[in-house]
Amino acid sequence: MFASYNTNRLVTAVGLATCLLAGNAAAAVSTQCETVRFTDPGWTDISSTNALASTVLEGLGYSPEISILGVPIGFEGMKGNEIDVFLGNWMPAQQKFIDAYSAEGAIDIVGENLIGAKFTLAVPRYAYEAGVKDFSDLAEFGEQFRQRIYGIDAGAPANQLLQKMIDSGDFGLVEWRLVESSEHGVMSQVKRDIRRQNFIVFLGWEPHPMNSNFDMAYLTGGDKYFGADFGGATIQTVTRKGYREECGNVGKLLTNLKFTLQMENQMMAFILDDEQSPAEAAQKYLKANPDVLNSWLAGVTTLEGAEGLSAVQQHLGL
Repeated sequence: MFASYNTNRLVTAVGLATCLLAGNAAAAVSTQCETVRFTDPGWTDISSTNALASTVLEGLGYSPEISILGVPIGFEGMKGNEIDVFLGNWMPAQQKFIDAYSAEGAIDIVGENLIGAKFTLAVPRYAYEAGVKDFSDLAEFGEQFRQRIYGIDAGAPANQLLQKMIDSGDFGLVEWRLVESSEHGVMSQVKRDIRRQNFIVFLGWEPHPMNSNFDMAYLTGGDKYFGADFGGATIQTVTRKGYREECGNVGKLLTNLKFTLQMENQMMAFILDDEQSPAEAAQKYLKANPDVLNSWLAGVTTLEGAEGLSAVQQHLGL
């Protein structure tokens, strides 16, 4: 009886210690994963998806952080364990980054979060109707275009593709110059030139409000550089290596996150046209379209392990 009593006490003590250790381990994991670090190249579409994801994460009890970093620096951040998530890997335009960092074992590809995007050179409708319908038509109208192609942020993979196109002499553009600028800078230039009926060729893409704000047309002939179907693209979610295993609950959310062209166009219009912050735009969109939360939060809990969907709904005041 005495021996059995002591044995039972020992088993109970060991069990209690195990529970305490497990609880401490869970707390450590929660603390480690509580801050979710996103990178944003400064593109409004990625600012939109980052804001949507961050709003949901806040409702789940996490603390998202967003760093504005060029694409190359963002990938280096994931490699160096300073960035957790990138929601904006445009494929195939950014294939070289995926190849390089996958080979180094620095990243994981979670999956596609958007399909049906496009990304290639575009012109105003009046330039298109004047005969600029293909990449091969640009050289003929070089004087009207001032031999300039407007790209996006310095260091962006798409700019590198355009510079390669110019340097190679493809389409007779060897004397042309690539003008690198921010998204806002390019759109301002396009708006000014359209108002003056000037010719301008620029990187266009969808999702983006430019598709409804400007009467524009995408050029054929750029398959070699941007891929078929007007640079038809898919957008991938990428994380630093091992992140989903370390932070499984956030990993589940990232796996569930799927966006649409209509969703992102609307978000971007809130930001660019209505001058709302990304966070304000996300709140507005999710309150108006709460059904998207059902699939996003399937199998996702709060940071503390409670049911996730109701927590986010409460956070949004739904």
